[in-house]
Amino acid sequence: MRVGVDVGGTFTDFVLFDESGSLRIHKRPSTPHDPSQALLEGLSHLLPNMSALERLAHGSTMATNAILERRGARCALLVTQGLRDILTIGRQNRPELYALQPRLPAPLIHPHDCYEVPERMDARGEALIPLDETALEALATRLRAENYDAVAVCLLFSWINPAHEEAVRAALVRVGFDAWRIALSCEVSPEFREYERASTVALEAYVRPIMTAYVERLVAALPQTPIRLMKNDGGLLRAERVRDFAVHTALSGPAAGLIGARALAQASGIQAIMTLDMGGTSTDLALLDGGTLSYAHHALIDGLPLRARLLDIETIGAGGGSLVRLDAGGGLRVGPQSAAAHPGPACYGRGGTQPTLTDANLLMGRLPSAIGGGLVLDSAAARAAFDPLARRLGLSLSALAEGVLAVAEANIERAARRISVARGRDPRHYTLVAFGGAGGLHACAIAERLGMSCVLIPRHPGVLCALGLLLADVQLEQVRPVLARATRGVIARLRATQAELLVWAREELLSEGIPETRHEVQISLDMRYVGQAHELNLSFEGDVVTRFHQLHHATYGHAIEGRSVEIVAMRARAVGLSDKPPLRSEALGSPEPRQAFIGTSPTPQGELRLYDRERMRPGMVISGGALIVQADSTSYLPPSWTAQVDGYGSLLARRSP
Repeated sequence: MRVGVDVGGTFTDFVLFDESGSLRIHKRPSTPHDPSQALLEGLSHLLPNMSALERLAHGSTMATNAILERRGARCALLVTQGLRDILTIGRQNRPELYALQPRLPAPLIHPHDCYEVPERMDARGEALIPLDETALEALATRLRAENYDAVAVCLLFSWINPAHEEAVRAALVRVGFDAWRIALSCEVSPEFREYERASTVALEAYVRPIMTAYVERLVAALPQTPIRLMKNDGGLLRAERVRDFAVHTALSGPAAGLIGARALAQASGIQAIMTLDMGGTSTDLALLDGGTLSYAHHALIDGLPLRARLLDIETIGAGGGSLVRLDAGGGLRVGPQSAAAHPGPACYGRGGTQPTLTDANLLMGRLPSAIGGGLVLDSAAARAAFDPLARRLGLSLSALAEGVLAVAEANIERAARRISVARGRDPRHYTLVAFGGAGGLHACAIAERLGMSCVLIPRHPGVLCALGLLLADVQLEQVRPVLARATRGVIARLRATQAELLVWAREELLSEGIPETRHEVQISLDMRYVGQAHELNLSFEGDVVTRFHQLHHATYGHAIEGRSVEIVAMRARAVGLSDKPPLRSEALGSPEPRQAFIGTSPTPQGELRLYDRERMRPGMVISGGALIVQADSTSYLPPSWTAQVDGYGSLLARRSP
């Protein structure tokens, strides 16, 4: 038995594959106070005999939520003397250019918890000011007396010479700190850009104790089961190693869905896709050309820089639990605030009184009376939540609910255009793959807004992230700083570094339990023109300088071939191919739609036909003006659309010309 578990803000989703290749799904409300509670309860429901569990792949939003809600560990930050305020000063950017009183994110570690270490390295990694061992010992003793949960260390140019940071760790261990509670920037983010490196190591120290304690509880509860966690880059990591890479799980939530969407789209013969993952709290969008995943090496979490390899995904605060309100100017707003799992939308009957997007869908007749997790929806509670707002605006409940849907879909449309049109990609050339608990409800409307004519809804859209966890590979990354011009001598030295990284990759993957026949290693370079502020990444093969000019032209529309090229860093990505559950296809038939027809439902816009997804077989075609209901999600097919079930059980919807 192999199980994928995705812990979301509203629901915890489970996908189980047994040895016969059959699939079972389960969905239950999340337990934000202790995410492991819902996870273990769900496993007990699926597997009365826990010893049958061969492997558990797990995705979690715990690190993300700890950062957003500022409930991480109590940390200290150690920096080079003179740089105590690095997290407060940052880059002095203005996130809102014309705001007279800009609101900047508060530093993760308070200035009172930042300490200076008497030392200084220069840009060659040589000690300008030797480390003051006596002062360091006194500082270590003081930190121990303060009972910090974790310590982040970020000294100047430690990415070139880590000797001083390693000496700081040794001093902290001598006074009683556990080594894993000390995060060194030379290990967490061995790259230049001082502020981003300091922010990343602070994030790591902030979430490491929380993630470590969480994983230890899971391992203790499932001592015989190998557990792997999803990382930001869509790869898996052995649970026991999270104490070294905790921050690499911070943006991992949407990654598994992207892995699952790519696999199902390719199985259905589709390569160019835009993914729409709409859950209870947020919506995540990404673009894939030719089935190739796109990566970034930096991101912002609540305005705080994170330097780590991650899938290129756009996230906005628009989900089923998004709260509906009026702004200061009287305009209708949907999100980004959310009702989350508790109390949840008003119709969940858990004490929520504020109107949400889910309540609006229920009022529009686009949700059945019960949904996944055994929840029975209360339409009277949804009407009561919307009634004060409707009276204030002078609208009927149905008109207000329709407006709420339009506002939410407009927000998603703007995000979709940022990842497509703004980057020179025409969304009309892509298929929209919609999943998550609410993705199927809004997919066709969003596709129409973008001029897209095809939507693919997987067989189990509400738990696709959990399925993606079972389809993901083990991935590890190593970064070596270079920061030198791309001369023949530098490139020759990098060949030796490449050989070292290949050895590292082999040893790391073997330690993860991946046999050598399943190893893949990719070596790449971050390159830029001398004087540029940002880099492009390309594989380390052939004439890298010529290929960089070509890549720059393809990306930005021009190349400066007379300018010198600089290599910023070398990256090694070690991939251990996992044993994936099979995606089985059935032959297409021509079954009658009435086999899945279960009745009709009146709505403010007319009657909808209801279809049971469980009864829909490959080849079945249904016309629009329909609602497709299933345990993990609900899909809405507008009147101008038709849909056919393909051999993999996916619903391929097309808009009429």
